[in-house]
Amino acid sequence: MDAEAQDSFREFVEHRSSALLKTAVLLSGGDRHAAEDLLQNALIKAAGRWRRIEEPEAYVRQVLYRQQISRWRLKWRRRELTVAEPPDTGAGRDGAADADLRLLMRGALARLTARQRTVLVLRYFEDLPEADVARILGCTVGTVRSTTHRSLARLRALAPELAALGPPDAAEVPSRDYSPVEVRP
Repeated sequence: MDAEAQDSFREFVEHRSSALLKTAVLLSGGDRHAAEDLLQNALIKAAGRWRRIEEPEAYVRQVLYRQQISRWRLKWRRRELTVAEPPDTGAGRDGAADADLRLLMRGALARLTARQRTVLVLRYFEDLPEADVARILGCTVGTVRSTTHRSLARLRALAPELAALGPPDAAEVPSRDYSPVEVRP
């Protein structure tokens, strides 16, 4: 890699690594060390092809998803995570309540299978349409839909406190196309 490509790669890592790490943490079920390994491997692969990559962030994210898929397919990686009971959330919306909510969500996500967690991360955190998720995971749109449905049901069972925070089913979730709202004084 020449000096110009190294500078470009270094700048990309400096500006985008925190956002990519958040995705990797979600994909790995909250295991920060596994997420850092996942991201480091993805960045190593990107560095080797840096000059030929047109969309660096999309490429690195694709590598993250595919590596996570490979991890969950390995039998020796399949192990059940044990977590403590989720903490009770407070009635007020302060910093402590937000932290409790994050802990609750992280604990519930960690108890999902890697495939369920990956589908939810791609659909709701990355906000990708079902067709894109299916293409990334190498499955059909129907498989994405059924996995999403089962994953959300399991997430609701693991953390019923989350149901009070949002719409009870996907039919009530607003679409991504928001029309402008007129604000009156």
